[in-house]
Amino acid sequence: MNEIPLRRLFAQRLAGEPLPNPVEVVRWLGAVQSQDYGGAKWAMAQRSRPMSDVELDRAFDAGSILRTHVLRPTWHFVLPEDVRWLTELTGPRVQRGLTARYRQLEIDARVVGRSNAALATALAGGRLLTRAEIGQALANSGIQAEGQRLAHLIMVAELNGLIVSGPRRGKEFTYALLDERAPAARRLDHADALRELTLRFFRSHGPAQVGDFVWWSGLTAAEARLGLEAAGAALQREALDGNEYWSDQNSAPRRYRSPTAHLLPNFDEYTVAYRDRDALYVDGPFEPSLFSFGSILANVVTVDGMVRGAWRRTTTFGGLRLEVRLLRVLVVAERQAVEEAGRTLARFLGRPVEVAWS
Repeated sequence: MNEIPLRRLFAQRLAGEPLPNPVEVVRWLGAVQSQDYGGAKWAMAQRSRPMSDVELDRAFDAGSILRTHVLRPTWHFVLPEDVRWLTELTGPRVQRGLTARYRQLEIDARVVGRSNAALATALAGGRLLTRAEIGQALANSGIQAEGQRLAHLIMVAELNGLIVSGPRRGKEFTYALLDERAPAARRLDHADALRELTLRFFRSHGPAQVGDFVWWSGLTAAEARLGLEAAGAALQREALDGNEYWSDQNSAPRRYRSPTAHLLPNFDEYTVAYRDRDALYVDGPFEPSLFSFGSILANVVTVDGMVRGAWRRTTTFGGLRLEVRLLRVLVVAERQAVEEAGRTLARFLGRPVEVAWS
């Protein structure tokens, strides 16, 4: 088995000892990409001791896990204790990258100031507002807030550390003031925050390259190098397949039961966290037409850490149908491993799952 995927499976807790609960999964990974809310819950569940989809909803609604724009211009799950320093470290660079889009939407410093002031008033005292209600609150303050302009004004408020996710209201997401939702959020100075994020990434995602960390964190290459210098002996540098990788100093290959399969969701950290994804491909040409939006960032089937196909689920009478599309034929033991992964998904969702091969 390829060394890089094997070691990443253990680092990401997809193999070996699972973490106690999803809170510890987020703490270990640092942040979990979550614009696909349901997919991100399934991603966390595969790394922790058994927990249901409903239990994860409860943890999110209770505020044990928060959801906000951080690292890159997309949502991530983060912990209340980390949300402040993560936002302060990565938010400014995300906003600089959105300058052209802000100009198109006529969002400048004056508009942001007015919008943030209106949101601070509307959400004060523990109030929770949905996206539509935020749009109405801004309109009541004389601020045009519809469509993409509303979405970006909300994102600016998140990146500025003003608002963060609240509990869901039915199937709708709400927003709350960050200071009220996460009053114990830590602040770190830039150097300490950079070291902390560097350690978390390479410990939980290694072996990984500097370019992977730059992509994942949204930081510059210079900042990444400073983070590695600050990490010191806690991380090790090594050459693998002709490239320079970094990982936890104490990590080492462990016993592994092969074959083991995973049904990874959209934007799982195992796929999305790396700019260089060559180590994940099976032998032979990559077939983008097999995957949603032509990318392995879609729902993928892995066997022993290698991408072997794609999957999607559809609702059936009384359960779910899991359609598996393969890049190449699996041997019997590999098919059995995929079917076992399907049973794990069924337990998580609390619904029977039928695996269909195509």
